[in-house]
Amino acid sequence: MKILVIEDNESVCSMLEMFFSKEGYEGVFIHNGIEGFERFNKEKWDLIIVDWMLPGMEGVTLCRKIRELSSVPIIMLTAKDSESDQVLGLEMGADDYVTKPFSPLTLMARIKAVTRRFQPVADQDSEQDFVRSEFFKVSKEKREAYYMESLITNLTPKEFDLLYYFVKNPRQVFSREQLLDRVWGYQFYGDERTVDVHIKRLRKKVGTASQPFIHTVWGIGYKFDESVNADEE
Repeated sequence: MKILVIEDNESVCSMLEMFFSKEGYEGVFIHNGIEGFERFNKEKWDLIIVDWMLPGMEGVTLCRKIRELSSVPIIMLTAKDSESDQVLGLEMGADDYVTKPFSPLTLMARIKAVTRRFQPVADQDSEQDFVRSEFFKVSKEKREAYYMESLITNLTPKEFDLLYYFVKNPRQVFSREQLLDRVWGYQFYGDERTVDVHIKRLRKKVGTASQPFIHTVWGIGYKFDESVNADEE
């Protein structure tokens, strides 16, 4: 796995380099936001790790610029631990958020969890691989999602996982806590607003104002319903 780390703390980079070596990961370390964005554009990456506070370009700006061009998984590292900062990082396109100081083992677990959901499985060509609804078909094995037979190309890994889960479970109402447990699938060091941020982004990509597909059920959570007359937010 090829990982681009954009982090200006050399001790953090040295620590990550050691753990990457043990895991067999190829890590490239850049210490400036502008230079990191330039390096991102030159090569294909399996994962991007971005520090919030960077010289040249702030991590949240860098995250947003990367997300405009690619759905590559992004993990944000930061000493900022307020709820508003976490939400901002997620809104800018990060798939996960790790607060400093952090355990390297925790970060390795996050890396594996994020990339596991992004990696396609080869040689799965049957149409039976897809779960289907009236407008969508989604393959968890191929990591492919289609709307009206057109491939959706701009989903982040977590947005894809949410869409898959919703299409597989139509018209069922899920709380934010249930979605965190069943879609994220591991202990998330944030809060339930993480779900709100990802659903807001997903709605913009797969729905319209008149037909959002993912509906808010007030006081409970969310449901996926393709009916035109479904309760809307």
